[in-house]
Amino acid sequence: MIFTESTEINEYLNSGERLVWTGQPRGGIIFRKSDLFLIPFSLMWCGFAIFWVVMASNTGGMFALFGIPFVLVGLFVVFGRFLIDKKLREKTFYGITEDRIIIRSGIFSRTTKSFNLKTLTNLEFNERNDGSGTILLGPKNPRDPFGMSAGMSWWPGMKPTPGLDEIKNVREVYSIITKQNG
Repeated sequence: MIFTESTEINEYLNSGERLVWTGQPRGGIIFRKSDLFLIPFSLMWCGFAIFWVVMASNTGGMFALFGIPFVLVGLFVVFGRFLIDKKLREKTFYGITEDRIIIRSGIFSRTTKSFNLKTLTNLEFNERNDGSGTILLGPKNPRDPFGMSAGMSWWPGMKPTPGLDEIKNVREVYSIITKQNG
């Protein structure tokens, strides 16, 4: 069954509540700030792990088997994380009502988060030249001052500031939120 943004969110509306905006994150593979560190690191990790397995297999014995989990982790960090991020964004839906922001997401199990507009603090948006961007729904994580955890929320311990990630017309959506919050 194919869901549109509004039908995916409508199920979670309270009685009498109506949507003023719905949307989804941008699709496809996205490169983020964190990739400036993760791409070189993952290539070095994976390269060393493959080198280890090849050299250990040439000498015989069980040492080659020791390196296989490291190769698998390396391949995941090089390629797999982009596919997981893409799939997670495909399964994420946003809705704004007069009173709250609803975020429905998850690949294997679905989570619904609700943010009361009257209690939101530190609302911030980042806009790119094409008008797309991200709206943060609270203060930034002090352990992540450069936003390196964005796109890595599926990784254990990586919980970025909640927000409307990679949406079109971010300034317009920010304006909708502030008008509803007013």
